[in-house]
Amino acid sequence: MQLLIQLRWIAVVGQVVTISLVHYGFQIALPLLPMALVLVALVTTNLAYIYWSQGLHRPVTSRSVFYALLADVLALTIQLYLSGGASNPFIYLYLLQGILSAVLLPAHYTWCVVAASFVGVMGLTLFHQPLHVQFVSQEGLPSLYVVGVLISFALTSILTIVFLTRIVENTRRRDKRISNMRQRASEEEHIVRLGLLATGAAHELGTPMATMSVILGDWQHMPALMQDEDLREDLQEMQRQLLRCKSIVSGVLLSAGETRAEGTESTTFASFVQGVVSHWQAHNSLQHFALHQQGVKDFAMLSDTALQQMICNLLDNALEASPDWVELTLSSDHDQIRIQVRDHGPGFDAAVLQQLGQCHVSTKQERPGRGLGLFLVTNVARALGGRVHAGNLPAQQGGGALVEVSLPQSALAI
Repeated sequence: MQLLIQLRWIAVVGQVVTISLVHYGFQIALPLLPMALVLVALVTTNLAYIYWSQGLHRPVTSRSVFYALLADVLALTIQLYLSGGASNPFIYLYLLQGILSAVLLPAHYTWCVVAASFVGVMGLTLFHQPLHVQFVSQEGLPSLYVVGVLISFALTSILTIVFLTRIVENTRRRDKRISNMRQRASEEEHIVRLGLLATGAAHELGTPMATMSVILGDWQHMPALMQDEDLREDLQEMQRQLLRCKSIVSGVLLSAGETRAEGTESTTFASFVQGVVSHWQAHNSLQHFALHQQGVKDFAMLSDTALQQMICNLLDNALEASPDWVELTLSSDHDQIRIQVRDHGPGFDAAVLQQLGQCHVSTKQERPGRGLGLFLVTNVARALGGRVHAGNLPAQQGGGALVEVSLPQSALAI
């Protein structure tokens, strides 16, 4: 309907120009008042359709478009009746109504528009107000009639091309949106499968880890083993790593909603990020790590395990690429919270940047499960209404990669 309204405005302007040119330029007397009333009626109906679709937010149906095209056919018929009938070269504009109906409407409505146009043409051959003008050309054809036919042909062609071009562009945009929706549905289905596999693995790992915990506890109470200092340190390290595995498994089950949580914790953004960073640093060591906060106003939020995992994934990827240097920067711009992680590693390949966020797209070809980190980061950001941008830094800035996640503060704040 929006496109049809635009075409009707073009038609109104075209009729004003044509009537003025014929009446004042070619000195052909036309009934200006009736023709002007038809134009006023077209403008009024156009404004009514704008108010209907945009002001009242009513859905545009095939029937409403059908009525609009019938109104156009009626207006064209009246204008041609007032200006020579079927002998008027602009009678070919009926073809435009048929083309529009064929593109926009179902078949039965299209045939109704074509039938109305045919009735209008037949009626104009019998009933019309003749133009009392004599035209003479060397070829025996009315010269101004030929000019009118050419203008009518050009106008019909231009309007048809403009309309069909817009239709093709809308179709391409629709196809692109459908493709993106299918891609997103496929990614979400993949995430569901990963969640089911992770939950199943967490269930299966519960029993072996419980057994290992009992065995390690028994070993730590055996004097013969505890007398060996190296063996005692190894047992303590095994106990710490086992406790970490239990914590990870509990987190997986808690995220899946299969265990009873103590309650969602209320915190602040600064405290939340600081807690995530402290937890990550406790299990990773590197020469240089810095957390920068650039003008971020603290706000209340709920602790989110998905957001925590997203930040940890970014830091883990940076640590793998640059074992000695990682920086995390927090900044804000209006309602957007920006989380930037940079490293001094080799950076991203061009192919990875083009397919950023797709599953199993990674520079780590030798590792199983590659590409899941940024895939999960992208989907968590998308679920929160944000976006992810990645790029390589120039050598003047130390090189490496930069990953930026932008999230709306309204999606996090409470």
